[in-house]
Amino acid sequence: MVEKKTGLDWVLDILNTTLLILIGLACLYPFWYVVCASFSDANEFLRHDFVLLLKPLKFSLEAYQYCITDRILVGYRNTLFYVVAGTAISMFLTFLGAYALSRKGWMGKRLVTLMIMFTMYFSGGIIAIYLWVQQLHMIDTVWAILLPTALSTYNLIVMRTAFANVPESLIEAARLDGASEFTCLFRIVIPLSQATIAVVLLFYAVSRWNDWMSATIFLRTADLYPLQIFLREILLTSSADNIISTSGGSTNTVALAETIKYATIVISTAPILCIYPFIQRYFVTGVMIGGVKE
Repeated sequence: MVEKKTGLDWVLDILNTTLLILIGLACLYPFWYVVCASFSDANEFLRHDFVLLLKPLKFSLEAYQYCITDRILVGYRNTLFYVVAGTAISMFLTFLGAYALSRKGWMGKRLVTLMIMFTMYFSGGIIAIYLWVQQLHMIDTVWAILLPTALSTYNLIVMRTAFANVPESLIEAARLDGASEFTCLFRIVIPLSQATIAVVLLFYAVSRWNDWMSATIFLRTADLYPLQIFLREILLTSSADNIISTSGGSTNTVALAETIKYATIVISTAPILCIYPFIQRYFVTGVMIGGVKE
């Protein structure tokens, strides 16, 4: 029997709903402000004295015209390749490692797990990694971006815990029917761990999308640069001044520099923001499954 709500319950519901709406607006407004600023006329935006910005000021695409160049398109192409190929390699390696560490009866499993977790707290540093990549002749190649950071220890541990929750009886039954370990992994374990896989997949994809340090260290050819390198040049070096100088003085340089900063933020974050709503429902389930001790 459902209890009837009292007047106090209705008041609390209204207050909670109002509070959550206000918190949601406070979280969403900075994103909306950046979008409006990026589509605003540079001079109008510079003269705008109010913090509140609800719509673009004199709609203009001028900032995007200076940002979206051939170099940016090359960066987008390279970044998409790094994200797709890098995430595929990372997920494959994570699947193999997590499956091996999650199944019972494997000798040395505990020692290998401790060795892997050791790398979360201690590493050789950038110099050691650079020398390692150099000795493998991967400097200034796509492999320098794809392989050195292919596996995340945290993601591996989360995936291992999720795979360990798959009943061992299902694996044993499949083995009795002649299934190989690869068949058990890809036909049984992975389909039963979709929530955690979606979370780890997004972790890897976002990490690849935002990665600029690896390109800065290992790449020398501009044709291999990811998008983040070009955007970083616009924001932190003289590239913005060089781009703005082509305007012929029609727009205030300082004002246009400000709108360009907002445009670069939109360009770099829009793809991830478009993908996230489709898999955000897996987040709580996936993280909780992968975060419970077996």
